Amino acid sequence: MENGAKNKFDQLVVNQLGEPTLVPPAEEREKGLYFLSNLDQNIAVVVRTSYCFKSDEKGNEIAPEGKLIVDCTGEGAVFVEAEASCTCYFTYCSGPLVSTFLEIGDNMKPDPVTLWKLVYDIPSTKNGLQIPPLMAQVTKFKCGGFVLGLCMNHYMFDGLGAMEFVNSWGETARGLPLMLEKLTKKATEDGVISKCTSFEALSGFVWRSRSQALKMEPNQPTKLLFAVDGRSRFDPPIPQGYFGNGIVLTNSVCTSGELVENPLSFSVKLVQEAVKLVTDSYMRSAIDYFEVTRARPSLTATLLITTWFRLSFHTTDFGWGEPILSGPVALPEKEVILFLSNGRERKGVNVLLGLPAPAMEIFQDYADLERRV
Repeated sequence: MENGAKNKFDQLVVNQLGEPTLVPPAEEREKGLYFLSNLDQNIAVVVRTSYCFKSDEKGNEIAPEGKLIVDCTGEGAVFVEAEASCTCYFTYCSGPLVSTFLEIGDNMKPDPVTLWKLVYDIPSTKNGLQIPPLMAQVTKFKCGGFVLGLCMNHYMFDGLGAMEFVNSWGETARGLPLMLEKLTKKATEDGVISKCTSFEALSGFVWRSRSQALKMEPNQPTKLLFAVDGRSRFDPPIPQGYFGNGIVLTNSVCTSGELVENPLSFSVKLVQEAVKLVTDSYMRSAIDYFEVTRARPSLTATLLITTWFRLSFHTTDFGWGEPILSGPVALPEKEVILFLSNGRERKGVNVLLGLPAPAMEIFQDYADLERRV
């Protein structure tokens, strides 16, 4: 990121126009308390995303037994209107997606300080339970472009449910990617596994490379967590259009030494075995476990991978066309890595992760080495 771009980021001023308002539903809904499912209890984070569009001339609570509930009062979602002090523009070049959305930032390399200005936040809140299920801020730029910033509570829905909601809303309103084919080929070249998906190959590679970059002790246990969509794994499957969390976390554990000293096929095979664990009985067992323990998984010595490259952020259309840029404002936790779609045709994958600067340089070296081999 160039220094000139950083200076422009610092100059971005967003002025809120009036107080936040509530946008009630078009039709009155039945009010009352709605208990969330046990799968909703497990992902206790607030997700903030932004959607950048170019100019075009045309109350959560906890029940006594510890189960999350939503008090449906019918008041609606929080909406904030704002305006920015600058214009915005976009440029694409051949090869990896390059954005010169200078005054806002590059969603391929998010600048949380800048992007946070585009998503409404309630300063007095201390945890996710105090944040409404949905808050929306629309920031208008001098050029006529605008950014939709959403703050959504993960207790209410997972990525698939969130994007179904955003795209349904849109309907009513009318980089440098890893070379995934090389990774999948390398993961299968020693014959330990016969085939693998791009997700399995990339997850195994990132898990292994991150352990190397952090210079973990060989005997130190390391755990990989990632979400699996359980909608189709239930028997019978969850009906299409289900709005809520349908994901469950599966995991694999080994030592850092095992990851680093073995070929890529070792970590990829562990990922595959973790995927195979998620069956109908696994999903139901997870629900029962949350009912009894109310426990969140520990992130100590853990890498949590969440896959967003199959989520249709880029198809949201409110009548101004699809967003030029879209994606997360920041990582929800330091142990989390996001896989995002990249490129105009969405065929590449952008890996968003946070590491200390020295470790990030080592990780980048490993990534560049794999691309050249």
